[in-house]
Amino acid sequence: MTQALTLVWFRRDLRTFDHTALQTAIRQGRPLAAVFLFDRDILDALPADDRRLSFIHQCLSELHGKLAELKIPLYFRHGRADTEIPALAAELNAAAVVCAEDYEPQAIARDTRVAAKLIGANIEFQAVTDQVMLAKSAVMTQQDRPYQVFTPYYKAWLAIVAEQYAGWQSRDDWATLQQLQQKLPNNLPASPPPPALAKLGFEAQTLVQNGGETAAQAALGDFLDILADYPLSRDFPAKRGTSQLSAHLRFGTLSIRHLVYLAKQADNEGGALWLKELAWREFFQQLLYHYPQVAEQAFRAEYRHLAWQNHPEWFERWQNGQTGYPIIDAAMRALKQTGQMHNRLRMITASFLCKDLLIDWRLGQDWFAAQLLDFDLAANNGNWQWAAGTGCDAQPYFRIFNPITQSYKFDPEGRFLRRYLPEIAHLDNTLIHAPWRAGSDIDCHGYPPPIVDHAVQREQAMALFAAARTG
Repeated sequence: MTQALTLVWFRRDLRTFDHTALQTAIRQGRPLAAVFLFDRDILDALPADDRRLSFIHQCLSELHGKLAELKIPLYFRHGRADTEIPALAAELNAAAVVCAEDYEPQAIARDTRVAAKLIGANIEFQAVTDQVMLAKSAVMTQQDRPYQVFTPYYKAWLAIVAEQYAGWQSRDDWATLQQLQQKLPNNLPASPPPPALAKLGFEAQTLVQNGGETAAQAALGDFLDILADYPLSRDFPAKRGTSQLSAHLRFGTLSIRHLVYLAKQADNEGGALWLKELAWREFFQQLLYHYPQVAEQAFRAEYRHLAWQNHPEWFERWQNGQTGYPIIDAAMRALKQTGQMHNRLRMITASFLCKDLLIDWRLGQDWFAAQLLDFDLAANNGNWQWAAGTGCDAQPYFRIFNPITQSYKFDPEGRFLRRYLPEIAHLDNTLIHAPWRAGSDIDCHGYPPPIVDHAVQREQAMALFAAARTG
């Protein structure tokens, strides 16, 4: 009888270091094979130039090689999960399929369908915690309800993490794996490298940030070198002050357990602040898990029917960086060109769309989802609802960023503005933040005047939310 296998299904965990599903599979005591699915339920809706596929392809090319060194064949399939995963498991005589669990509504539904088919074929399905420190309902209130406010969640999260991960270190059991892989059947199908993007219907894109575990570790090292300065530099988009690790966290080329360990080991203000940012990521993950409806509607019921104005022309100008507010336009052009946006700029541009242009946050959420290399549904939704004032924050509706003062404060010399706004790069450090104040004497080379008056729109936004609160 052919030796039974354990099949490891790689998804948002494209690495080998501290890989929970991989190590769980090793402990089952059978030789391992692996699979990555190019899921048509996700990919068919994406444009051919979606840059995330280039990033993923880089990750998979390296992963294929690293697994080959471990004698683990990595198979690639292109189709739908509830068809392809059970079919491959049966073909390989897999006794079990192990993967890292996901918390997005569509992913949960997908895994439910796959599990049902596997169990029906007498194949075990096991989903383990990997992309977060504390999953699902691990952090609950004393009333056994999910936290809706970050600060008490964070306190509880810190206590549980300290207890569950005391003395943490990666326990990658490669010695046992080596023994197991000696029993790998000789008649397994070949496992070539990932198919070319063109075969999947996508075009290779030039990336400002490379994918793969090696690139992830290099980026992590670069950030650790500046971690001590993180509290002072992280809000300035012209500086290299943030971690720039979000895409690697999104696709799992880094271990969240390793990052939390490093943040705590730093034992300085930078490490403490970074640790809190990592916890915010988990807060939004558990929020989406417990309240899946937030992906489509406001968390707060009173704001589910706000009378957004939704001017199509204004939305298009926001998308293309033509609002006449330099900090907004530079950020939006950077997003379109690179697939990245600094966290401070995400807050400013989101606030501007919702509170200045009075456009539904869901339109902005969808635009970011299409553009961001690091797009993550939970984080994107949580941050958009925070900026719009519709989320679980206690006092959100009057938080309205002034794009001019934000620009002066966080890009005082206009370095970031000049990088993406060549029309006004010649203006001095004062006028570049508000070019309309230059008057007609200085040529701004077609750069538009402000699309709206911030002071006027601020009052309209306050009225919009007040009407919803009292209505």
